[in-house]
Amino acid sequence: MLEMRLLQYFWTVADAGTVSAAAQRLHVTQPTISRQLKELEQQLGAPLFERRHQRLILTEAGLFLKSRAEEILALTQQTQQSFVDRQQTVMRGTIHIGCVEADNSDTMAMLLEELTQDYPEVTFSIYTGDGALIGERLDKGLLDVAIMIEPIDTAKYFTLQLPRVEKWGLLTATSSFLAQQPVIRPADLSGIPLMLSPRPEVQAMLQQWQGENPPPQIVGHYNLMFNSLALIERQVASALAIEGVTHNLDPDVLRFVPLAPAVTTHCVLVWRKNRVLTPLVSDYIQRFKTAFEH
Repeated sequence: MLEMRLLQYFWTVADAGTVSAAAQRLHVTQPTISRQLKELEQQLGAPLFERRHQRLILTEAGLFLKSRAEEILALTQQTQQSFVDRQQTVMRGTIHIGCVEADNSDTMAMLLEELTQDYPEVTFSIYTGDGALIGERLDKGLLDVAIMIEPIDTAKYFTLQLPRVEKWGLLTATSSFLAQQPVIRPADLSGIPLMLSPRPEVQAMLQQWQGENPPPQIVGHYNLMFNSLALIERQVASALAIEGVTHNLDPDVLRFVPLAPAVTTHCVLVWRKNRVLTPLVSDYIQRFKTAFEH
């Protein structure tokens, strides 16, 4: 079987007329080309050139091979260009991504950075919210993929678990008596004013963790932490949260106290079942699979 590299070397010499001119075009040394031409002639069992007045003239076999080489090289170039054109065509548009506030949010950013570097014409739209709002937008087709935090109902979704663990705890004012404790135990929340996510899965998780202990006083729900910070600081309520949303908060004002027994969950990449994915969305999902599937 003829190698494309040998055909390219042969055709360039035939077109240039000398080995030195061909070497300049191909950016290789003259001995390399001479060696490759000799190998090609041995492989075909026929001389391809005659030397006349310091130029290489094609033999009858050489003329035949040149015409075939032109066809093969042209077809190869067209095929490669077709794939490039197809890739450029399909890898355009906007990918719509939902993301919760969590420590794993930077994973979404890193892989999105890779995607946009590989396909500069791709744009993105990021929607930040809690799992309930993100799930609603996924169901309506307003989001292509999302990063959500467990626990979630996965019946409607394909999921890919991300490796970093998210730790649950209580976000409370530093001046609160709860902030002085190393951990929060189920009995500590009895009657305590508390805000938490409206998601049924999170409420069920809290109830399971509390067991038979008296429940807290649920005074409110939140979907994003930002607008709840002032209420926590004023000790209107503490908030059940994951540690990942607290890293940039002022420790002199607010403190995260982990639950004990510990409650840990993972973030997951999710996308709807029974929905045709665009090549762009499939590419983004594949990057997560390559990075995190075992």
